[in-house]
Amino acid sequence: MQTIVFLGSNKSGTSREALRISTEMGYFTVLITDRKEFLKQKEEFPEVSQMMYVETILDKEKIVAILKDISQDLKPICAVISFIDPFVSFAAMLSEEIGLTSLSTNALSIMEEKTKFRTRLKNLPTSPVYHVIQNNLTEQEYIEQYKHQLPLILKTPVSNGSKDVLLAKTIQEFKNSLHYFEKKFPGVPVLMEEYLEGTQYLIEVIVYKKRISIVAVIEQEILHSERFIITGYVYPAVLKEAEYENLQTAVTSIINELGLMNGNCHLEMRNSNGQWKLIEINPRMSGGAMNRIIQEGTGINLVKETIKLYLGEKPIVEKTEMNHVYAKFLTINTKGRLVKVTGKNRASNYEGVKEVYVKPKKGAILTKPYSLGNRYAYVIAASSTAEQAKDAALKAAREIKFYLEPL
Repeated sequence: MQTIVFLGSNKSGTSREALRISTEMGYFTVLITDRKEFLKQKEEFPEVSQMMYVETILDKEKIVAILKDISQDLKPICAVISFIDPFVSFAAMLSEEIGLTSLSTNALSIMEEKTKFRTRLKNLPTSPVYHVIQNNLTEQEYIEQYKHQLPLILKTPVSNGSKDVLLAKTIQEFKNSLHYFEKKFPGVPVLMEEYLEGTQYLIEVIVYKKRISIVAVIEQEILHSERFIITGYVYPAVLKEAEYENLQTAVTSIINELGLMNGNCHLEMRNSNGQWKLIEINPRMSGGAMNRIIQEGTGINLVKETIKLYLGEKPIVEKTEMNHVYAKFLTINTKGRLVKVTGKNRASNYEGVKEVYVKPKKGAILTKPYSLGNRYAYVIAASSTAEQAKDAALKAAREIKFYLEPL
């Protein structure tokens, strides 16, 4: 039996789904994790053939030794994959070094670090105005230099899942943001970008032998707060023909400039004043419920096709379904210890609802949303019309209630 080795996984979402699909495809599935608690929860990972713990996944010498041991144990490795930042380019590099599929390792590496891809793409019209704060000026000097450019987005170069991404509209918010990064990431550069108005879209892309395929364009609904928490996904995004053509041109220019010839990624872009601007790009498909959203809308199992890409096989991304999909994610407005969750079964019984997922278990500490990890449930609905899909998802979502014990 051939082996697929995965570097890292979350408890749920795309990376976890990849483990299940790998096993369904008939592979011996190995998970190398840096999360020690997973070893105590092995029975909760029935799809994993073998789980191994390492303190640091990016320890190349250690991982190479593990891969060698697996191969010598008569389990030939056919792919090393990661759906988790920041292990994607590392997995691709290992694949190439041990003679497996050749992926665009350099392009994947650039996408993992925001200042790198901003620098690489700075001459494209899709690039917003940005600055890198190197901590070489005083707070007042930064304020004087940038106060006329407010509002601004501040983030760390390796942030993901909306973690450590702040919006500063006023001088005081700008001060608070500088204090936040100075305290949490002392000495680390901060990426500052112009704030762009406009609807935000997620674009899933897979590239095989230089052929770029836009698998899905999905509108994102964002919770209005200082953090950018996505609480709704609409597939397919409604775009005019000219808007979509311009988006295709923009995405193609970005992919080509990065040199991505074999690999996959997702982009987040805004159409601001008629111009497509790149907000984020990550060298993997989006996490959470994205695979189910795309599969219900198009018939494409993008996780499976991504695994095939890493195996050196041609991914099949032709649509076999044409449905409208709406996904509603739930957050809470306070902090507390979870006592119980009700309404999951009632939500599942609504016509058009395809999946209801509740993440936290009894006793978990829940908070208001600071990142995408603080979304605690979702409902996915599909229908022949956008209105029916959204109506079903929202009605079902209202059935789910979290009961908290105040802290």
